[in-house]
Amino acid sequence: MGPHARTLMLAALAAAFALHTPLHAQDTRTVTEPKIPATCAALTAQLSAIDHNKTLADADESKLDTARIQKALDSCPKGQAVLLKAAAPHNAFLTGALDLKPGVALVVDAGAILFGSRDPQVYEVRPGSCGTVTDTGKGCRAMINGNGVTGAAVMGDGTIDGRGWAKLLGKDVSWWDLAEQARKGGSQNCPRILVLSKCDEFTLYRVTLKNSANFHVAYSGGNGFTAWGVIINTPRNARNTDGIDPSASTNVTITHCYIHTGDDNVAVKAGGKCSHMTIAHNHFYTGHGMSIGSETNGGADTIRVTDLSIDGADNGIRIKSNSLKGGRITDAVYQDICIRDTKNPIYMDSDYEHARRDGGKLPWFTGVVLKDVRVQGAGKVTLQGFDSDHRLGMTFDNVQFDSLKDIKVVAEHADLTFGPGAVNLPVKGEDVKLTGTVATGTPNACKDKFVPLPER
Repeated sequence: MGPHARTLMLAALAAAFALHTPLHAQDTRTVTEPKIPATCAALTAQLSAIDHNKTLADADESKLDTARIQKALDSCPKGQAVLLKAAAPHNAFLTGALDLKPGVALVVDAGAILFGSRDPQVYEVRPGSCGTVTDTGKGCRAMINGNGVTGAAVMGDGTIDGRGWAKLLGKDVSWWDLAEQARKGGSQNCPRILVLSKCDEFTLYRVTLKNSANFHVAYSGGNGFTAWGVIINTPRNARNTDGIDPSASTNVTITHCYIHTGDDNVAVKAGGKCSHMTIAHNHFYTGHGMSIGSETNGGADTIRVTDLSIDGADNGIRIKSNSLKGGRITDAVYQDICIRDTKNPIYMDSDYEHARRDGGKLPWFTGVVLKDVRVQGAGKVTLQGFDSDHRLGMTFDNVQFDSLKDIKVVAEHADLTFGPGAVNLPVKGEDVKLTGTVATGTPNACKDKFVPLPER
């Protein structure tokens, strides 16, 4: 798709988005579509992407743009933006770790690509710490970092590409190969695209994120995060490439996004308290679904997920934890959800990773509501409370399965309420208490919910 076609597509998407603005939900802010600020500095590309804009020529891999981008960010006034733009015949930038500044936006313009370097040294926290598998991990900085910066943003109609598939300079492995090696033990030291710590009122707008070496967006310890119109596109087999992970934060809105990845599409990580989050008008493709956990020891509440399609994922609606990092999850409401061809469409997992049963941090999921949810295709439904004292508490209201004969149900230690809308899922299991009756009703229409992933 060329720049003109992308512009037309995004204009059409913006018009569709306008039907849903402003957003009023459990995020206590009134969230409206962001605007790209005025430019303080425009940097033109000096490199050219090759192989269908997939990578750079080997001769260009040492030509980093990190210093000139950082200099522009450092000198940009608050409320303005550093613009990265293509200038024919060049369309690519190459960077190591960048640091955002308060009130300043980094804008990747349509047709421009910001590639992550394949050199682990430009991300390392200490000499030799990045591009390895170690016991502790955490050896790499991200491509784009924010630490305590308020009002910063990453925006634009261009692309940020981590090239997780590509071989590291001087090594015969890719970032994703390291993730696979870590299955046998240890943690991969790979850079994420965005790591944002205590960055209040952060905005991520319209940009495409691709092929991250690890998580695409990690936001922690902040008050006010908006992701609007973002496209995330990374292969299904790229391990640990979560889409957007808000952690220990409040007032979060993720809306009008398209997320195709190799791990959680969105994961609310509640190692610290999470509350007042709105995930609305999104489309998920391959990945591990709309998750809360696996860290829940900080607790999470007032979570609202509305108008979501999940198409071809491993998991759909999932809350996951275990006795080593569990806590209370409550007041999580999922409404107008359409799930198709997903292995585990509803997955309440109190024994994630089959950890010890005698840990001191027990998971407890209550006040979970599913309303107007439709599941198409085969799959497994897991409704698992931890024990008789930490029971799963869920309400199903108009929840319908199109292929009921192809649905397997596993349930234990659960208090389930069916109604007032019809629920056609028979549930039996150890220590399961059901209020209401099983009945067939009119399923959620799911009209126009499943749409192709936008190409950029």
